[in-house]
Amino acid sequence: MSDFTVYYWPAPFRGEFPRAVLAHAGADWTEAGTDATADMMGREVADQPVPFMAPPLIHDSKHGVYISEMPAILAYLGDRFGLLPANGHHAALTHKIVADSNDILDEITCDGGREMWTADKWAEYEPRLARWMQIFEETGRRHGLTADAGHMLGTDAPGLADLVTYSLWYTMTDKLPPLAEQLEQQAPSVAALCRRLSASEALTRLREWSDAEFGDIYCGGQIEASLRDVLS
Repeated sequence: MSDFTVYYWPAPFRGEFPRAVLAHAGADWTEAGTDATADMMGREVADQPVPFMAPPLIHDSKHGVYISEMPAILAYLGDRFGLLPANGHHAALTHKIVADSNDILDEITCDGGREMWTADKWAEYEPRLARWMQIFEETGRRHGLTADAGHMLGTDAPGLADLVTYSLWYTMTDKLPPLAEQLEQQAPSVAALCRRLSASEALTRLREWSDAEFGDIYCGGQIEASLRDVLS
């Protein structure tokens, strides 16, 4: 039996965040799959192992707990694997980076596909996406991150803040290549950090597995189709 089970749809997107942390930590996990994820999501609230609306959801079998909501999952895994800074301010900054990432995922999918992207809507949004990239770049810069070295919060080794940054920007630009140039322009040190992390053995294996499982899919559905259309 695996130490963890990840419940998520067959796509990287929000599911890639806990996967990246588990991979980096060397943890063993199983993907629950679409049917089991849909079953968990569709149960009566009183019958769910933890009351939740939508995945990702993880099960830590060793400790017998279920955690839902991406920021809560990452806070739990960060603590579980010692990836949170001891410094209270830096721990808070880590959680801010997680929250910022969650906001960006909501924005780039128009709040989960409530509406589709059009050329006009994307043109209006692009400056905001550029500003998000600048926010990550400046956060790293203030803690010594450069194009050649360093981490988001000045740690000697990758922490949760770095793995979240990687999961957000590397996954997005890898699956949506037209955005890679914008990241290089707006956040060159962040882009370089993502490349350094991507070269690690653990994240290389995760990326190869993810590519084999999901192909070019990013978030899936009509919202991805409209996103690719405006980026083409």
